[in-house]
Formats: sequence, structure tokens, C-alpha cells
Amino acid sequence: MKSNNISEKVSINFDVQKIREDFPILKTQVRGKQLIYFDNAATTQKPISVIERIQKYYLEENSNVHRGVHFLSELATKEYESARETIREFINAESIEEIVFTRGTTEAINLVANSFGRTFINEGDEIIISEMEHHSNIVPWQILCEERKAKLKIIPFDDNGELILDELENLITERTKLISIVHISNSLGTINPVKKIIEIAHSYAIPVLIDGAQSIMHSKIDVQDLGCDFFVFSGHKIYGPTGIGVLYGKKEWLDQMMPYQGGGDMIKSVTFEKTIYNDLPYKFEAGTPNIEGAIGLKAAIDYLNKIGLDQISIYENELLQYATEKLSQIPQLKIIGTAKEKASIISFVLENIHPHDVGTILDFEGIAVRTGHHCTQPVMQHFKIPATTRASFSFYNTKEEIDQFFNAIQKVIKVFS
Repeated sequence: MKSNNISEKVSINFDVQKIREDFPILKTQVRGKQLIYFDNAATTQKPISVIERIQKYYLEENSNVHRGVHFLSELATKEYESARETIREFINAESIEEIVFTRGTTEAINLVANSFGRTFINEGDEIIISEMEHHSNIVPWQILCEERKAKLKIIPFDDNGELILDELENLITERTKLISIVHISNSLGTINPVKKIIEIAHSYAIPVLIDGAQSIMHSKIDVQDLGCDFFVFSGHKIYGPTGIGVLYGKKEWLDQMMPYQGGGDMIKSVTFEKTIYNDLPYKFEAGTPNIEGAIGLKAAIDYLNKIGLDQISIYENELLQYATEKLSQIPQLKIIGTAKEKASIISFVLENIHPHDVGTILDFEGIAVRTGHHCTQPVMQHFKIPATTRASFSFYNTKEEIDQFFNAIQKVIKVFS
């Protein structure tokens, strides 16, 4: 009863029409029809405050960061480092030394695979991931294992899309050096019990990396509460710019890891005999960074903080429940991924209709969805399907849009009948 009361209260106070005014792209017409954007798991749209903040940087602050003694460089550096502090606070990291800017989740995972891998992974060692990982959390570990002659082990999931956690401790041995796991599956919507996984791993003194690409925008992340050793996410998934991401790493690990790339800003001194690396986090930030991306990401986080992630989470869960109930009324439609704990992602297949055809016809109705394997081909292989259609919802979506989506799917079925 308590949760229902909270949900009702948030629904009343959550002014989605006012929020939609903050996102100019939602006014777009697609073939004469109002855009319905249900591709938020791929990338989220940007509020006007983020767009204007990036414009302000180029109009008034544009300069390279660090080391410059002139006004613009000092101003740009201040804003860039202010973004780092905002992110530290947003995920409750202990220190800004633990916040490394990257190009996104993919680069952050590759950074750990290379730097942690070269430092700690040797022949015969083991790394554990899950069957539901995005390719970005599979391929870097495969490359590492091939190079170091290590072994990659897989936690399976069941037909509901839930990890079979009983298998985890069976996979762990004295040679297990890292577990890297997705927080929320981008193709199933499953919310994995990462805190429990971390507790199990730490009982064996094994560090854990959490792929937070899909969780960072749906609920409050507290890395100290989770206890994870690494946490990675992308700015464009959280209403910020593309080309910017974050690696959180516990200082105790980052201190021991070799740099991922060499170049400017990641050094204290360079001679032909020896290079001395810079302090954290700059040791891992070679070259001119995505300055406007970091500043834009700060603006996105500021925007989300004003709305409140708790409200966002409850509202998006309402959308998920509403859409699930609506789509379950269609006999020809099968939802792929029915875990008890889910984020606002629904993947489905329509009987005898290829997902690409579904996506094409929906596009003519002004509805943007994602079709394909979603960079999770092992997930598709598990369910013995080539692809799915995926609708992913944000706090700027509405139940009215879901109604139109439901009607459009009925049109798809009629076309192919």
C-alpha cells in the first residue's frame, strides 16, 4: 500500500507535459506525424539546458584545459573540473581521483581490460561475465584472454531473463581475478542483483566492474553503497552529449594500474630514459579531452537532480507496467525478457514478422524504436531468435504515446496478415 500511495503522489506531481517542453526535438514531425521517441536505451534526447550550456562553452569559454595561464584556459579548466566534482557527488564516489573521463562506456571497459588486465591477468587466470552482456562487455575480455592465455567464464540466465546466481559460486575458483557484469540489460530490461554479486565476489577478494550504461539514468547510483570496484557509464544515455563517459574506479586499483594510453596531460615528466606518470585521475586521460562533453554532462546531471531520480524511477516504472499490460493483450506478440525486476525496456517479437519490418512500419507512424540484436547476440542465441523490436521509455514519454504505439503494432499485424 505504501508504494502505491507514493506512486499515486508522484503521478500527480510529475508534470510530464512541462518536462517535454524542455526537449525541443520532441516537437519533430515524422512524415506528418508527431515523433514518438521510444529509443532511449540507445541514446536519450537532450534538454535545452544541456544544448545551451554546450553553446555557451563555445561562445564564451573555449580553450584547452590544464597548464594554461591565460583567462580562457583557467575558466575552461575550472568548468571541466567542476563537472568531475558533480559526477563524483552524483554517484557518491569518495574522491575526484576516482573519476576518469572517457569517451563512453565502451572505452571505459576497454580501459579497465587493458590497464587492469596488463597489471593483474596472467596465463591461466579467469574472468567472469554473464550471458546477457552487451558486446562492449564481452569482446574486450575475449581479446584480453586471448592475449594473456586466460579463460572467460559465463554466468547463464534463465528464460525469464534472470541470472542463475547459483552458478556464480560454481564458476569462481582461486584463479578468478575479476567479475564484470551488466547492471541493467539493454535488450531484456533485467535489473541484475549487482549488490549481491559484489558481496559474493568480495567474499573471495575478487574485484567487480559494473556496466552502468543502462542503470545510470533510471535510478540513484551510490558506488560506495554498492561496493563495486569499477563502475562505467556514458553521457549520452543520461541526457548528456555523445563522446563523453565516466570510469569510476577505487583508488586502490587505479593506483596500481598502468595507463591505457600515452600522450599529453597523463605525465609529470618525460625524458628519453623514463616517463613519470601524472597523478590520478589524469594518468588515464591522455590528450585533449572532450571538454564541452564533460561540461554538457554536468548540465545534464544538474537537470536530472532538479527533477529527482526517485520521481523519474517511479514514473518510468508506471510507463513500463502500462506498456507491458497493453502489449500483453496482443496474441501475436511475445515479450522477450520477463524478469521480476525490470527497467523501462520492452523487447518483443511478432509472430511471422521480422523486427526490421516492424521497425520500418512503426517509423511511418512516427514511432522510433530499435530493431536488431542490440549488440547482445548471445542473448538472441539463447532465445533462438535473430532479433527483437525494442521500445525503451524515458520520463518524457507518456501513456498516450504508448496507446498510439499499441495501435501502430495492430496496423503492422494487419499489413502482414
